[in-house]
Amino acid sequence: MKTRIAVTASILLTAAVAILVGCKVSSVGVEPPDTSRPRVIVTTDGEADDRCSMVRFLLTANEFDIEGIVNSSSEFHWVGGQGWNAFHPVSWVGEQIDLYGQVYDNLLLHDARYPSPGYLLSKWKVGNITGIGEDDIRTEGAELIANVLLDDSDPRPVWVQAWGGTNTIARALRIIQEEHPARMQEVADKLRLYLIWEQDETYLNYIRPNWEQLNVQTIISDQFDSLAYIWPKVLPEQVKKYFEAEWMEQHILKDHGPLCAAYESLNGAFHAEGDTPAFLHTIPNGLRSMESPGWGGWGGRYVKVRNNVWMDPPPAADWKHPEGRWFIDNSWSKKLENVTDPEEQQMRTRYFKPIWRWLDQVQNDFAARADWSVKDYASANHHPVVRLRNTPLDIAAAPGEVVTLDATTTTDPDGDSLSFRWWNYFEAGTYAGSPLAESFQPKTEITIPQDAQTGDEIHMICEVKDAGYPPLTRYQRVVIRVKKP
Repeated sequence: MKTRIAVTASILLTAAVAILVGCKVSSVGVEPPDTSRPRVIVTTDGEADDRCSMVRFLLTANEFDIEGIVNSSSEFHWVGGQGWNAFHPVSWVGEQIDLYGQVYDNLLLHDARYPSPGYLLSKWKVGNITGIGEDDIRTEGAELIANVLLDDSDPRPVWVQAWGGTNTIARALRIIQEEHPARMQEVADKLRLYLIWEQDETYLNYIRPNWEQLNVQTIISDQFDSLAYIWPKVLPEQVKKYFEAEWMEQHILKDHGPLCAAYESLNGAFHAEGDTPAFLHTIPNGLRSMESPGWGGWGGRYVKVRNNVWMDPPPAADWKHPEGRWFIDNSWSKKLENVTDPEEQQMRTRYFKPIWRWLDQVQNDFAARADWSVKDYASANHHPVVRLRNTPLDIAAAPGEVVTLDATTTTDPDGDSLSFRWWNYFEAGTYAGSPLAESFQPKTEITIPQDAQTGDEIHMICEVKDAGYPPLTRYQRVVIRVKKP
């Protein structure tokens, strides 16, 4: 107990320093913000799957410039809710950061970009939590979001994630509209929303009528449910093994430090992380998913439904996106959850494929980060670094033209041997012919199909896996746009 109190006190002192200087704090001093990483703000209603997602989020914190972690409510959990709807005390966020602090020094051995626990505490605020969709109270959480969006010293986009309801986000945007109306378009241009359903009515009632026409890029996800409580029903058999008790206990729960030990498993198995796709989408892993929700990546692939709002690709051609709110009552995942007809089960598998196609690699990434909590650098595995040689990320080529794709300069920090796969992410492109053949060589050539039309996009993924343990994968996406002959 004395050790825990000492650690917590140390973290709080560091947090105070961070607040005063407005910078990240490392074990060696104050650091300026890292502008090479995406800026993210998490809002969370503290449900069990949120708490599981937060364990992974903290282990992935080296990939982000974290601008905020904010308690919010939802239609499922709010202060005053009873039974399953009861609100988990907001202190869980600080408790998890405390556990992160206990493995922080070891994480730094693997990546010096991990933010200090004091910095994370300085970015933790309580938002609107007193009711379902309550967005009238001016909370510290809403003010933090508003201030980050209004800060004109950093032009990078801000990825605001709603793991629960959007009410605290709505309150932040109302502050901006009421006090800085002339800056709404400026804020809209940098705001990126990733919503795990619309878990209250504030998006429909406030954000949509006041901000959507300003072209705010918004993802409203339903396919996230493949990582939530229904995963045993909907994931393909070849993927499930990465979520079952044997794998989870070996790679996450046992002998991986106090943060991983706090993961709320389901009898040793993966519990649920329905909110994890919101930050998987922003990991800069080479898939370039942040350039367009339609390109696809670890956080799913989406289609534009109106303005700059993106939702899940329909399971079948006659399934139509809702005109109003996108939430549990009209969720396609819920309609498909318990289907027994083999054709409908195949439809369900296709529907969730934009996320599950990556999940073996996502879980191995989780396992490696868990190792980083307890192992030294030489004993752990680290991601390969995909480098392309004389291969632009964006290429213009005419039908019949031969394009060389060369990843021969790719390296691995641990000296592991590497396996390569160049493949055509057909669903992400607009070319309507047959998928291009894949190659398992680091350098390959493709011929632009003769039937490709001017303006078509062909997405080629360079997927590189190392021979370490657990095996880790990184990518590079090359987008080929077809030009006139």
